[in-house]
Amino acid sequence: MAAALITASPAEFAKAVPGGKLAGLDVGTKTLGVAMCDEGWSFAGPAETIRRTKFTQDLEALGRVIEAHRVQGLVVGLPLNMDGTDSPRTQSVRAFARNCLPLGLPILLWDERWSTQAVERAMVAADVSRAKRSAAVDKLAAAHILQGAIDALANLPQVD
Repeated sequence: MAAALITASPAEFAKAVPGGKLAGLDVGTKTLGVAMCDEGWSFAGPAETIRRTKFTQDLEALGRVIEAHRVQGLVVGLPLNMDGTDSPRTQSVRAFARNCLPLGLPILLWDERWSTQAVERAMVAADVSRAKRSAAVDKLAAAHILQGAIDALANLPQVD
């Protein structure tokens, strides 16, 4: 297993996780959207939504998902302000990422400024009902975040 670290650098993350499944996380105050990608980092898809309670229980639930899918790294959506600065919400997600270090996995913080809006627009365009959108938006946003990260990881220059 790779060493636990938190980085915003795709290159640093790729060195820590040379391959294997990744989990993408959309961290909300009430839910944690989870997505998975294939071992070749080609495509991401929604996995599940974890209803948040106490952090220790959230971490246990996330740990079970990680173990079941043999996840090698985490991509956590970072909700930056439009100008790229941190907000109280950003600081909360950074704290969440730090609290995930006991899972022992490398963590990539990924700019997710437009993920939820992009997913909402796509579901509205597909005429998905409001109730179904509400139930799926977090895990779909996690998939959007993860897909953006794996696309960037796939385009890194190869170093021998």
